Amino acid sequence: MPLARTADLLAAAVAERRGLPAFNVITLEHAEAIATGAELAGTAAILQISQNAVAFHGGRLLPLARACAEVAAAARVPLSLHLDHVEDGELLRAAPSAGFSSAMYDASALPHAENVKATAEATAWAHRHGLHLEAELGRVGGKNGEPPLPAHAPGARTDPAEAAQYVAETGVDALAVAVGSSHAMTTRSAALDHELIRRLAAAVPVPLVLHGSSGVPDEELAAGLAAGLVKVNIGTALNTAFTPAVRRHLAGDDRVSDPRKYLAPARTAMAEVVAHLAGLVRTGVAGAGGQRLG
Repeated sequence: MPLARTADLLAAAVAERRGLPAFNVITLEHAEAIATGAELAGTAAILQISQNAVAFHGGRLLPLARACAEVAAAARVPLSLHLDHVEDGELLRAAPSAGFSSAMYDASALPHAENVKATAEATAWAHRHGLHLEAELGRVGGKNGEPPLPAHAPGARTDPAEAAQYVAETGVDALAVAVGSSHAMTTRSAALDHELIRRLAAAVPVPLVLHGSSGVPDEELAAGLAAGLVKVNIGTALNTAFTPAVRRHLAGDDRVSDPRKYLAPARTAMAEVVAHLAGLVRTGVAGAGGQRLG
């Protein structure tokens, strides 16, 4: 089916009080696995390409973006294309013509006043070009190899009043919040602050996004959705399925040279993870709060 728009998928999720899964793409096999898993779960989903993934592909955005668009067009469920954790303004400006309907602009490492200014400018540009813009307030931690922040470290959690003011000042369409998860976790041991999520959902008029969801156990994720999360970003969980599947195949046959032999089971392993997590997010009762859609 045609490439969906992220804003439309989020609007439907909010209206139906459910979550919307978003999965990070690194290779074509990731994109194919996400489409297969979303079909098995019977849910719409978002294909996310991060700035780091673009760098991995030599700084070239279009080859992977166009491959994802073709995968989405062949899928039996709606899939949209999202550019994730963008810090480079030039990359952000390339998003609309590359088929993206949304982006996450990441100025979270800047001092607060500079974050607000940069994000407001990025949002104004994005809206002029039909792009839904997500931003982040608070420190999720674990990105680019940095250690996870302790749960109660200063700046580690998103303050509801500050978040409401940030959304008003920047005009962003969705807000990624720091509520206890961390990027790049390979164990599912994160504990979310459900009371904080409820307070954020009540204070912030746009959909809340959870980054670092791979480290969140099923029951914590379901509770977070019930408390008010809407968009759930998942990346590392696909890689922790992909890599062991490759290792198992290579360990069982040291003569194999055809990459299709080990990429196929790795793709299947990722699709199974996607189906499970997408189904969980799809059936979770997302608290709509007072959220508006941009």
